[in-house]
Amino acid sequence: MITALQAASYISRRYYQNYGDNIDEMKLHKLLYFAQREAIIFNKEPMFEEQFVAWKYGPVMLCVRDAYKQGQLDVMPSESDTKRFEGVFESVFKRYANKTSWSLSNLTHGELSWQNARKGLGSEVNGNNLMSIEDIRKDAERIRLRRVLFE
Repeated sequence: MITALQAASYISRRYYQNYGDNIDEMKLHKLLYFAQREAIIFNKEPMFEEQFVAWKYGPVMLCVRDAYKQGQLDVMPSESDTKRFEGVFESVFKRYANKTSWSLSNLTHGELSWQNARKGLGSEVNGNNLMSIEDIRKDAERIRLRRVLFE
């Protein structure tokens, strides 16, 4: 397992290498969420322990938000950890990195994990409800089955 900050640092650096531009914060949080879900699909276990909060525009990782705002996304995973999650990161970049931040936000709104964590919150309230890893597992299983059937 790595930390959410390590995963976010990797995603940020790779995004810059692939697209020649810094990743915006919204996109970073959404790609990080998809990395967590993909890790469960690929490895049957989460990539990191930290939990997302279900803000109005989708999942947000508060420790990553703080690091992003301070320009401190420089905690890279080890080479062996990067290799371990290589398939996960490849899948995330292939499927999601070229989409707009807003389209990724819309995709996350279809996730059971986000919907369940948003229960009782108004549409304009961020709130700090945690997204359950068990619900992310359900999302991962749903996506895995969809891919088996349609890809």
